[in-house]
Amino acid sequence: MFPTSPPRLPGAVTETLREIVPGRSSLRGWAGVFAVATATFTVVTSEMLPVGMLTPIGRTLRIGEGTAGLTLTVTGLVAAVAAPLITPAAGRLDRRVLLWALMLLLAVGDFMAAVADDFAVMMAGRVLIGLAMGGVWPVAASLAPRLLPARSAGTGTALVFSGVAVASVLGVPAGTSLGQVAGWRTAFAAAGLVSVVVAFALAALLPRMLAERPVRLGALARLAGEREVRTGLVATALLVTGHFAAYTYVRPVLERISGVDGGLIGALLLAYGVAGVVGNFAGGAGAARSPRRTLPIICAALAATVLLVPELGRTPASGAALLVLWGLAYGGVSVTTQAWLSAAACQAREAASALFVGVFNAAIAFGALVGGRTAEALGIAPVMWVAGALAAAALLAVLPRSGTTARRR
Repeated sequence: MFPTSPPRLPGAVTETLREIVPGRSSLRGWAGVFAVATATFTVVTSEMLPVGMLTPIGRTLRIGEGTAGLTLTVTGLVAAVAAPLITPAAGRLDRRVLLWALMLLLAVGDFMAAVADDFAVMMAGRVLIGLAMGGVWPVAASLAPRLLPARSAGTGTALVFSGVAVASVLGVPAGTSLGQVAGWRTAFAAAGLVSVVVAFALAALLPRMLAERPVRLGALARLAGEREVRTGLVATALLVTGHFAAYTYVRPVLERISGVDGGLIGALLLAYGVAGVVGNFAGGAGAARSPRRTLPIICAALAATVLLVPELGRTPASGAALLVLWGLAYGGVSVTTQAWLSAAACQAREAASALFVGVFNAAIAFGALVGGRTAEALGIAPVMWVAGALAAAALLAVLPRSGTTARRR
């Protein structure tokens, strides 16, 4: 006869399974996802905080604005290099402990920036922020499917990535405003305090989670060579490079092409950011059903929007409308490309996230460089053409190859 109840697993095996696949209580799972989203919000805010304060930072540290801008460039490059290295180095370390430690490292970086009396100390703090970002993002990106039931994993991943969009809408403007009122050092100190609070929230709200499997550098290289993963990484590189090539110069685009008054730029960028949050959740919903169908739509929408700006965005109203559409399209990029990679490497989500974050941050730095060189050599309008061409190339990369059958994921 068959047994009337399933055999009991040994206690050690049961405990290990609980650690690797934590309990999926809906309330606890969503609380954990919200804490992780807050972590992504905090690291992106810390990374981008100098954007609105380069002039006072340069004045205090007795450096030019161009040199002060390295506080952004170096942080992004460090994050790009750190992302594929920190995850393998962490081995099977409990991901709750890893995130907690990285958020405290972020706090140290912010506090160092707050008290810096010379450029060397500032850059040391910014390097720590880059290391923290390179570790937090790939781990955070892979956690929603482990915290929530499968039917909610897509929405949970979109919530995690909403931290990136909300940082640009709320975090960076709030930090800039605080810096204007109380000084740039206060803004960095506040970011450090928020990092400490988030670290303890993660420790309290996340269950113990061992790595799904140890990540090794050799495995990362092999994973990057797999066709679907490689396609997702190429699409990410093209989309993000194109976006930041154009977005870095969004103010002169609006002023010179659309004729927008300088006093309205802030409001328009806020509208862009809100549209990005909407696009993030819309993209997440579509990617949860099929990233293979959603990502080409986003590529096409982004390419069409930025290419139309020089031709159709010649009035303030049309320029503003295209900017909102641009935000809506780009808002879905990070969550949809991440979903593509997770589907392509479903047994190695954390490794795929590490590759994704490395490529993403390198593309940010490269995009700003491409945009700058294009603007200097050809002018502002060609920057939009280059960005649109890169998005169109991403579309070609993700379209199904002839003779192959696109599988729905």
